[in-house]
Order: sequence, then C-alpha cells, then structure tokens
Amino acid sequence: MHNIKKLKIWNESINLCVDVYKALASMPNDEKYGLSSQIKRAVVSISSNIAEGAGREREKEFYYFLNIAYGSSYELQTQLILCEKLNFISDEINQPLQNKIDEVQKMIYVFKENIKKKII
Repeated sequence: MHNIKKLKIWNESINLCVDVYKALASMPNDEKYGLSSQIKRAVVSISSNIAEGAGREREKEFYYFLNIAYGSSYELQTQLILCEKLNFISDEINQPLQNKIDEVQKMIYVFKENIKKKII
C-alpha cells in the first residue's frame, strides 16, 4: 500500500481536478447535466482510481487502477477539446488544462511501467 498524500501523481491529479472544476464554472447552464457532468466524472475518476489502486495490497491491482485512470485522462482530454470546439471554453482556458493532462498522462504512464517491471 502507498500513502497517496505523498504520491506526486495523485497530488497532480487532484490539482488538475480543481482546475477543471474552476474552468467549468463558466460553461452554459444547459450543459450542467451534459458534457460538464461527463467531464467532472472523468477528472474525478483519475485521482480516485489512483487512490483506489494505491490502497490495494498487490501491485498488479494498482497497475489495473492506473490503467483506468490513464483511460479517464484521455476521456477528459477529448471532452475538453469538444468544449473548446463548441465554444463552451476558450483556448486560453483549455490549453493550460491540456498541458496539465499531458503531464498527468506521462506520470501515469511512467508509474505503470515501473509497476509492470515488478509484476512481470
């Protein structure tokens, strides 16, 4: 088991979540239960799955949950691109978020690869 509060990957995913929630504050009200809701589920899923995996006893289980977090990061990336194309958020808001998503994705990938070496 890992102490999630000490995991940089978890802390960065929490920071991403806060930034995404702030960015969504300006979205149209009619999107609260549409795309906005999907985005919130995806961004929360990243840190939640990292936490759930960290709390498991076996590295193989952690690897599994990191894969889910990794997939959620791509889902989030896609949804934010859609928001920009639909003019729900600006490029000035989206670009920093995309950069943070890229960083979190890299961190998850490296973490997964390190765990993979242990379980193979």
